[in-house]
Amino acid sequence: WAIYEREAGYHVEEFLEKHKGDMDIVLIFSGLFSAVSTTFIVSLQSGLSPDESEMTNALLKLLIHTLNNTAFDGQQPDLPQWNGPGATEIWIQCLMYASLSTSLIAALGAVLGKQWLGHFIRGGRGPIDARGRLRQQKMDGLQTWYFSAVLEALPLLIQVSLLLFGIALGASIWTQQPTIAAPVVLTMAFGALFYGIIILSCVVSPTCPFQTTASTILRFTLQSLSR
Repeated sequence: WAIYEREAGYHVEEFLEKHKGDMDIVLIFSGLFSAVSTTFIVSLQSGLSPDESEMTNALLKLLIHTLNNTAFDGQQPDLPQWNGPGATEIWIQCLMYASLSTSLIAALGAVLGKQWLGHFIRGGRGPIDARGRLRQQKMDGLQTWYFSAVLEALPLLIQVSLLLFGIALGASIWTQQPTIAAPVVLTMAFGALFYGIIILSCVVSPTCPFQTTASTILRFTLQSLSR
């Protein structure tokens, strides 16, 4: 049991160092990214409601025309009609909120992951054989419930959140000024192409050093389908 305690300790230390580092990165990045995406969502909220300044100007013109019907060359000012936000504005907002929600889910998963790791560390008291059996039971549980796969999926949620945010940002700028949006769209396209090449390289070559959760899932899916 003393040998088991020593060897298992090395494995557990490496396991905890890896996943604790990943959870810290997810928490920090999701917090910063949520703040950025919330700022953009707030700035785009005006597109979901009528333009108050336009309505105010129209009411002022109508008031002036009521007091002096010769103003505005005898033309009757009309109140602006608003039939709701356009379809493009709606789906841009949907992508923004989906990006923010995905980032928050990743943050929640990281908080829970740190709690789960804390529970795993607690080994209890007692003889060395009892502690060894308890540790082995917990390690078996990690394998049975795919604990590592669940934690490794959290960075994938952050990547999905970034993708949704990038698409929404590019579409929002494109609707206002395509020339300004062109560098944003080209940059995101290059990033998506680079990420796709990395995933395909990892699927083709398991020894590729650029392994990601997405490439692991894709390789496992292809291997399952080929059986």
